[in-house]
Amino acid sequence: MRVAIAAAGTGGHVFPALAVAQALVARGLDPADVVFLGGDRLEARVVPAAGFPFAGFELVALKRSASPRNLRIPFVLRRTGRAMAAALDGHGAGVVLAMGGYVTVPAARAARRLGIPLFLQEQNAVPGLAVRLAARRACAVFLGLPGPAERLPRSVLTGNPLRPGLAAFDRAALGAAARRRYGIPDGTTVLGVLGGSQGARVLNRAVAALVAGRPAGALAVVHLAGAEAGEFASRAAAAPLPWRCLPFEEQMEYFYAAADLVLCRAGAMTIAELAATRTPAVLVPLDRVGQQHNAAALVAAGGARLVPQSQAARLPEVVGGLLGDPAAREDMARRAGQLGRPHAAGDIADRLLEGARG
Repeated sequence: MRVAIAAAGTGGHVFPALAVAQALVARGLDPADVVFLGGDRLEARVVPAAGFPFAGFELVALKRSASPRNLRIPFVLRRTGRAMAAALDGHGAGVVLAMGGYVTVPAARAARRLGIPLFLQEQNAVPGLAVRLAARRACAVFLGLPGPAERLPRSVLTGNPLRPGLAAFDRAALGAAARRRYGIPDGTTVLGVLGGSQGARVLNRAVAALVAGRPAGALAVVHLAGAEAGEFASRAAAAPLPWRCLPFEEQMEYFYAAADLVLCRAGAMTIAELAATRTPAVLVPLDRVGQQHNAAALVAAGGARLVPQSQAARLPEVVGGLLGDPAAREDMARRAGQLGRPHAAGDIADRLLEGARG
């Protein structure tokens, strides 16, 4: 049996797709039997590097503002849908999983053209346009987070698929190695800061304010600053306390194992990782992409505190208060863990195998 997975654009689509692919392999499929459909961005590099076949296609994203590029979309969708159908037929795919984003619509057209069962995965609490359009003909929509997406037809809350290192996370087993990785002295309270692949200036500035008000030895910081890492690295090197500033971390299990508290945005995958690793957090959602909805369940459960970006001046007070309150952090960690769904990738893989044709 062969499976096709359509994932393109950002790590938020591609890495959950790879987690499902790895779960399929763990269930007996050969990697050659899991083909990826995508474009020419991140997926074109990381999917082949992970050992899975990859087919690239012409893709175009909808511009929210009026743009002449939007006039091309119907023509590209038809052309790419036909090309994907040919690829699916040639690969002998028995089921298609689309991970949301602009690759989903042509993949759904291709599946419908061939009569192949279609499944969708929506990472965010608020479904994207492509998933909303394709959901009517999907066998099921696997939801990463509770929220408005639960109104989609045939939706099932599975959680977001996590990389194996996070799905099998063990803080106690990783803790000592994580502190060595970042050069953190034993017994030091650690703040992890996560701004996403592009970083988040409001969070980066908050780190500088927190560090400036702390005496040496009271705190260590592991700071994933994204594209702004170069700008903040010099400040980190001159700080009176351990402040490790990096652009990104490929093995995020070490980041969460080191952190006693995380300051971050509220992307869908970040929320899933916080819950699965039982990590308390202070969330600063990016409003324009619906992160308020992503944060809602974790905040309501008591696993995180929310600070709107318009109130970013409060971050030193809120973060500093939690850094000094181990009991509050322990309670938040327990509450966050109640929402964790670390086995989502395997659950989705099982559903795909059950729903496959022939």
